Amino acid sequence: MLNKNINLNEKSMHKLSTKGLAREHLKTQLGDDLDFILELWQSQGLDIKKHHGNYFFATKFLKIEDAEFCIVDIETNGSKIEKHQIIEIAALKIKNNKVIGRFDTLVNTKEINIHITEITGIKAEDTKDAPNLKQVLYKFKEFLGDAVFIAHDVKFDFNFISASMQKIGLPPLLNRSLCSLHLAQRTIESYRYSLSYLNEFFNLYPDATHHRAMSDVLTTYELFKLCLKNIDNDVKTVEDLIKFSKHAKMLKRPKLDPLYKLEEEKKSEKEK
Repeated sequence: MLNKNINLNEKSMHKLSTKGLAREHLKTQLGDDLDFILELWQSQGLDIKKHHGNYFFATKFLKIEDAEFCIVDIETNGSKIEKHQIIEIAALKIKNNKVIGRFDTLVNTKEINIHITEITGIKAEDTKDAPNLKQVLYKFKEFLGDAVFIAHDVKFDFNFISASMQKIGLPPLLNRSLCSLHLAQRTIESYRYSLSYLNEFFNLYPDATHHRAMSDVLTTYELFKLCLKNIDNDVKTVEDLIKFSKHAKMLKRPKLDPLYKLEEEKKSEKEK
């Protein structure tokens, strides 16, 4: 579903990214307010284009090198949107592999439990001068625009931000999204696909501080560039890339951890 209040089934969603949908078919599901709904979707980050009489996601015709991607990471003071909130959010907007925008801020919060502080290094007092959640999300929504939303394990970041927007009175996000973890599984061989492991194995971002938002964004940016070097030649558009990240065959993982082997070799050298 795109929106709790908009009933568009999964089959129709698929057709918007492939063969397209006739206006009559859309009106059957969305009603006579179709033009208004399409404008509403655009304000929520989703652009629908009419092409040869049918409607498509605009990203169906957008070449990868011409698209704006927004790589995002959040840190939260817990995993449950009902009682937790974003405490840090960072994003890079990129086009043709070049950074064209940067967003990075802590978010004011009263409580961060010790476990979260141990993971992120962020304490509640660190956020006392930071803008509140509403201010941050308004600015982030403006920054994101209709760019393709990318994150490592994208479902968590996308859904948490989207739900947070609804909590402050904004509509949910509808941007097309792409998971860098899934893309990595189909383009690079690795024993594990956690961001920290990939960073260590491929030396993506040597200055990384794991579980800080901008550091993880910069690491994901380097990972995304590496993945793009290994996509199939017939992957040309954004929708091609999204489809590839979900449905292409995953690469076979090594049976043994090469990083463990390297550590053992280093240990053996020291003992000599």
